[in-house]
Amino acid sequence: MKIREANISDASGIGKVHVDSWRTTYKGIVPDDFLNNLTYEKREKLWINNISAQDQYIIVAEDESGQIVGFASGGKRVTNVQENAGDLTSIYILEEFQGQGVGTKLMKDMFAYFREVGYNTIFVEVLKSNETKFFYEAFGAVYHEAKTITIQEKELDLLIYKWTEI
Repeated sequence: MKIREANISDASGIGKVHVDSWRTTYKGIVPDDFLNNLTYEKREKLWINNISAQDQYIIVAEDESGQIVGFASGGKRVTNVQENAGDLTSIYILEEFQGQGVGTKLMKDMFAYFREVGYNTIFVEVLKSNETKFFYEAFGAVYHEAKTITIQEKELDLLIYKWTEI
């Protein structure tokens, strides 16, 4: 498994992982209509914009054949006003590659970046019903606060975790 910084040509592969991961991870949590309306093309455009903006660090995980099987991104959300703090904004891995250490490799690379840019606190948001919260907890994140978000008129509990020693 190879972890490397993303470039514009990765946007299509990232978009595919993003859509496929949402559909498996959030099935039964997020409304089906929302998940069914996700498209590779829209996510590819989103990731072209994200990569072009260069205000966040985006990495990909490639398998032996060079296929993107996961990605992570981070930086500082505009809503994050805490000094020397950043945000893990996404980490998604294709379902068939989960449980193989890909997430750990992505997290280690992201945390190296966070240390490099001087962040000493990192926040991550996760839906309460998403079992990924256990991955974050195993990686040392602690519960910080909760809020409610709405996706297609469905209210969902969003948990915010943080790391204070990265």
